[in-house]
Amino acid sequence: MPTAAKIETKDLHLWYRTFHALKGIHLAIPSRGITAIIGPSGCGKSTLLRTFNRMNDLIPGARVGGDVLLDGASIYRDALSLTQLRKRVGMVFQRPNPFPLSVYENVAYGPKIHGMNDLHGRVRRSLEQTGLWSELGDRWHVSALSLPPEQQQRLCISRLLAVEPEVLLMDEPCSALDPIATARIEELMIALKSTYTIVIVTHNMQQAARVSDYAAYMLLGELVEFAETDKVFTQPADSRTEEYISGRFG
Repeated sequence: MPTAAKIETKDLHLWYRTFHALKGIHLAIPSRGITAIIGPSGCGKSTLLRTFNRMNDLIPGARVGGDVLLDGASIYRDALSLTQLRKRVGMVFQRPNPFPLSVYENVAYGPKIHGMNDLHGRVRRSLEQTGLWSELGDRWHVSALSLPPEQQQRLCISRLLAVEPEVLLMDEPCSALDPIATARIEELMIALKSTYTIVIVTHNMQQAARVSDYAAYMLLGELVEFAETDKVFTQPADSRTEEYISGRFG
């Protein structure tokens, strides 16, 4: 496994008031690949994902112990604003959440906020990366809310790509999609992984096996195992991982 980590957690803990949701997580996510976080419902997968761009800061009563590093720098203690962090580390949610604006304005929104130049070029490149530019033709001025769910989800990914992030966080990005739409999103993830570090939370082990290079298995707020996906699925080092993978637990 590569030694250089894009994201690294060091003894990471998180509490929601009195509930201890993450317990001493040590994890190093390699750059430019897909890492899947798997485990049963309520094990802390999404909570861990949200620590990578400090989305948990929005939850009243949430507090963090330990640290999260991005390219070796603390996202809590070093001079990195939330705006800078979330430009570098973007997030795609479980259900598509386009703005009630045109397709073009959705993608242009982030570059405008950040004062980035060549707006039209950025929008076009981002839509091309997700395959929407050719699909929509001259319809990129239609309302984003008029698109089917799968195109809406790709639009949300385009919206992230327009601000040139380094990391894409995806929280169950296919759970609201049918199998054909899911396959399109999975193909897109695989196409993007040579340029971006992608971290995906999924309850679908088949999806994790199909798309990810590395897999992290979580249970009850603890990181049980992290390794290359093939190894986790075929030669797990921990009996708890084997029980989950084989369907005897979770």
